[in-house]
Amino acid sequence: MRFFVTCDPANVRHIFTTNHANYPKGEEFAEIFDIVSGSIFTADGEPCRQQRAMFQSVLSNPSVLALMASSCRDKVVNGLLPFMARAASTATTFDLQDLVTRLVFDVTATPIFGVDPGCLTTDTGMPSMHVAAAMDTVMEVGSFRHIVPASCWKAMRRLNIGPERKLAKAHKQLLGFVREMMEKKKSRDADLDEVTAVDIISSDPQYSDEFLLSKTLINYMIAGRDTVGTTLPWVFYNLAKNPRVVAAIRKELAPMASRMATATISNGTNSMLFFEPEETKDLVYLQAALFESLRLYPPGPFERKVVLADDVLPSGHRLDSGETILISIYAMGRMEAVWGKDCHEYRPERWLSEDGAKLRYVPSHKFMAFNSGPRMCLGKDIAITQMKTIVAAVVWNFDMEVLDGQSMEPKLSCILQMKNGLTVMVHKREGSNKMI
Repeated sequence: MRFFVTCDPANVRHIFTTNHANYPKGEEFAEIFDIVSGSIFTADGEPCRQQRAMFQSVLSNPSVLALMASSCRDKVVNGLLPFMARAASTATTFDLQDLVTRLVFDVTATPIFGVDPGCLTTDTGMPSMHVAAAMDTVMEVGSFRHIVPASCWKAMRRLNIGPERKLAKAHKQLLGFVREMMEKKKSRDADLDEVTAVDIISSDPQYSDEFLLSKTLINYMIAGRDTVGTTLPWVFYNLAKNPRVVAAIRKELAPMASRMATATISNGTNSMLFFEPEETKDLVYLQAALFESLRLYPPGPFERKVVLADDVLPSGHRLDSGETILISIYAMGRMEAVWGKDCHEYRPERWLSEDGAKLRYVPSHKFMAFNSGPRMCLGKDIAITQMKTIVAAVVWNFDMEVLDGQSMEPKLSCILQMKNGLTVMVHKREGSNKMI
């Protein structure tokens, strides 16, 4: 097999937009991610268009959106902030990546199934995260399958050895989790008017097959968890290393904080502020800080496509039918030709207009964190809203310190997780609960 690797924005626009029909994900991609084969993540052509229309209806349903907002608020207010407050009061260090993974797993699963998995609690001992670990395995072994010849990993799968043995166990855990959550959904005493994502998806005739429905729901979980859950630890890492950016975000939040007496959250003797999505949606500097982290640390560091018919890229390179293309989103985010000489610096101001009042337009073929063209991420706005909500709450109420001596490197995976986690210490901000 011949691979062609590119990070040229002109080529990306051609592959993802101008001539996108000639560059599907392909059958081998669907085989690599067989746990979700047939779902929107691996589908091409008409099946992809149909599933995108269905997902669009799910993600635009007011009841589902309300559940998503309520789930995020509940987990931040009653889980994340109290946990951090306790860690601050006892000067306890913790792995922020693990905490964020728990938070985002619950925030993603609850609106889908109408049941809270309870991975993030305020109890002393957190529950097992074997299902989230199984999702990680899918992405780690997916990376392995990208690297080695298909004949090799398929032989390992038949023999049930090596990474394939671990993946088979992960598949069973994920399918078992979906079945368990759907049973809980059926048996719970719930408001009959409540609508969840699974209700809308299962009502579609094409998902009458329970196995395809399970794959679709796993796809939904992976998509919702991995974008936000992978990005936020890098965001907090960048903020901890750049206190001037934290100060600028707090300055942007300050006018709202002065009007939030009725939104103060009581937690025993402490009070903390929570900023509603309606309050953070117009905060351009906060969004610029998120985009800058996404530029440097995209949750999906590469994309894979195949060539249907011979073609010539804008760069002049000739491609033959059947070749595989790898697009390095990670490299493109660090190209001097695209981002300037300071391309390796964390500088949110690059996203702002000269007066700092609005975001600059950057085309998706240069900023690929949410894909580009007809396969643009359907949950982009939801992900941005959730991240702004979470970051605003943490930044306003706490100072964060990244412990020295940590090796900050990504895991070998299809998503850009931190290999060794992120050990931090937080300090409750004096007067953060007071109106300014």
